[in-house]
Amino acid sequence: MVTYASIDPGSPTVVTDYPASHAAAVTPSNTTDLTYVARGLYIGVAGNVTLDTQGGESSVLFTGLLAGTILPVLTTRVRSTGTTATSIVALW
Repeated sequence: MVTYASIDPGSPTVVTDYPASHAAAVTPSNTTDLTYVARGLYIGVAGNVTLDTQGGESSVLFTGLLAGTILPVLTTRVRSTGTTATSIVALW
């Protein structure tokens, strides 16, 4: 079983024992945040992903992601600059 990390808004602890209940296709953008903070990203076609984290880090580059990867990072934005992976799906 794959474990995803997300933050329970009512608690300072990290919750890691449940899967995402929603998913939506991602259009990378340097100016627009995701509608919801993603708990992870599914990478459909291999490449690189540049993202902003919920913790405040900006333009974090993940290189060489393989197709079928689930990247378990709390993500607020997937940036178009530096993102070469496609068919990305946000999970929350």
